[in-house]
Amino acid sequence: MDAYPDLPFPRTDLALSAMRFARDIEDPAIFNHSMRTYLFGRCIGEQQGLRPDLDYDDELLFLGCVLHDAGLSDPGDGENRFDVDGADLAARFLGEQGVSPERVEVVWDAIALHLFHEVALRKRPEIALVTAGAGFDLGADGPYTLPAGYADRVHAALPRLHAAAVLFDSIARQALAKPHKAPPYTMPGEFLRQRTGRDWPTWRQLMTQPTGWHDYDGYPPAG
Repeated sequence: MDAYPDLPFPRTDLALSAMRFARDIEDPAIFNHSMRTYLFGRCIGEQQGLRPDLDYDDELLFLGCVLHDAGLSDPGDGENRFDVDGADLAARFLGEQGVSPERVEVVWDAIALHLFHEVALRKRPEIALVTAGAGFDLGADGPYTLPAGYADRVHAALPRLHAAAVLFDSIARQALAKPHKAPPYTMPGEFLRQRTGRDWPTWRQLMTQPTGWHDYDGYPPAG
């Protein structure tokens, strides 16, 4: 963390290892986004009255943030949606570092749930603040504001590098190569639809596939 002396990152050996791991495998724009996610998530926690290492485990929050988009890296590109692939990669990395299964599970949940805002924000702070910080960095609406000048400090150390555009292209690229990673009605699926212009099947069409149970046979049209 020596490159960020004025920013409140945890500086444990595990945090440093996770930071180096993410930096080595991710696009710089995605890495910077992940680091900002922690800073903004922690700041949101402070506005909620949550104190690092008193009300939540600050190291776990950092691990969830810095690894939350690891599924968009080449090593993280598996056969699931990128959020689940990233959670799996993070779990493998942390297991190799000797992290206990209980702590690994918190990080896995934080990463796997970070696209499901309504769920994640109801979970423990180490999970909720990953979602809150990532959303804030990408312009999500919310009741929180940053201290004057704080965003400028963060962006000076961690430039945006077209973060939103790079994230879109990374998700869409995986989806184009492996469409099963972007099922209809998911965020990756929507990115794929926007990139290709294809139409998704309706609910009824999905339910009347050859393997369906014919639930619409004889069902009266909606009035």
